[in-house]
Amino acid sequence: MTRSVLATLQITPTAPQVLGRLAVVAPLAAALALAGCATLGNPPASDAGAGEGLLATSQANLTSLGEVITKHPDDPQAYNMRGTVYGEAGRNDQALADFNKAISLDPNYAQAYANRALIYRKTNRLDLALADDDKALTIDADYAPGYVGRGIVYREQGHAAEALADFNKAITLKPDNADAYYNRGLLYQSRQQHQFAIDDFSTAVGLENDNAEPWIARALSYLAIGDNKSAASDLDAAVQLDPQNARAWSSRGLAYERLGQKDKAAGSYAKALNINDKYPPAKEGFARVGGKIGQTYPTF
Repeated sequence: MTRSVLATLQITPTAPQVLGRLAVVAPLAAALALAGCATLGNPPASDAGAGEGLLATSQANLTSLGEVITKHPDDPQAYNMRGTVYGEAGRNDQALADFNKAISLDPNYAQAYANRALIYRKTNRLDLALADDDKALTIDADYAPGYVGRGIVYREQGHAAEALADFNKAITLKPDNADAYYNRGLLYQSRQQHQFAIDDFSTAVGLENDNAEPWIARALSYLAIGDNKSAASDLDAAVQLDPQNARAWSSRGLAYERLGQKDKAAGSYAKALNINDKYPPAKEGFARVGGKIGQTYPTF
């Protein structure tokens, strides 16, 4: 018997907004079981639990690392590690302070420069990010993550040739670097070279199949070349991996809309609007397929 997972759209003024990406990884069967139904303004109860669990884990790591730093205040690796946890938690100022401290203790610490560059990039200080990536690669010319980081900065600055050279270098140095393939795929995608992009996203998925982003990116290239069935399949996987990703659900809605499955498309658009009730592609798609507030639609 086919499992039926439903989505209902009910507009409320307090629907939560999702400002960043939070990957929640779960086995396929468990994800389907937890999906239940979705109502705009009433996100699945599992969201809060996942967030609290991640927060508790981060706090435990921070406590442990704080104890290490208290005992070893001149250990640059401890500051670098704590800065990484701060960065993953979105506490950018504290992350920068720790990376600054690590670098002051060891001015030749390539990883700390690359990590600080990531925070600068997240906060749109691209010139500072580029300087730190350059420094990391001056210290260690074979440091693959430094090339990936610098390539991302080049791509965001519109320097496609330089970005491509850095991603290629990272892949040469570390052929199992999923981030390098994923980011090179994004570069190809931005240049409408979708088959090259699909090849790179496929490699990234093969190397790290529990990250939703390469699945989403590959689906977008499939949509661009009209392979809607493959796009829908990828987005099925993506929403299992990251069920609170509005872009994944909305893109899935588009794939099923193009396949003529309007009820399933409406369900996906409704799920996206549960996460972010102001997300334009989901609002437009839900209206386009004739979605009605309060009506229940299948998603799987």
